[in-house]
Amino acid sequence: MHITLNGEAIDIALGSTVAGLLEHLQLQRDRVAVEVNLDIVPKAAYDGHGLSDGDRIEIVHFVGGG
Repeated sequence: MHITLNGEAIDIALGSTVAGLLEHLQLQRDRVAVEVNLDIVPKAAYDGHGLSDGDRIEIVHFVGGG
């Protein structure tokens, strides 16, 4: 299935979830915020939030510094 991730078209497995996408991208769920089709997905919903063909996903990484 085709999605747009941070402005780039990519293919992912049918039935993917936000959690599965983060795992595939090797991103730690506690260090990112995820938006699907302009709606922020709460971290507690990552496992059950299914993705659909054509979804637009934005992932923002939190970076610490001093």
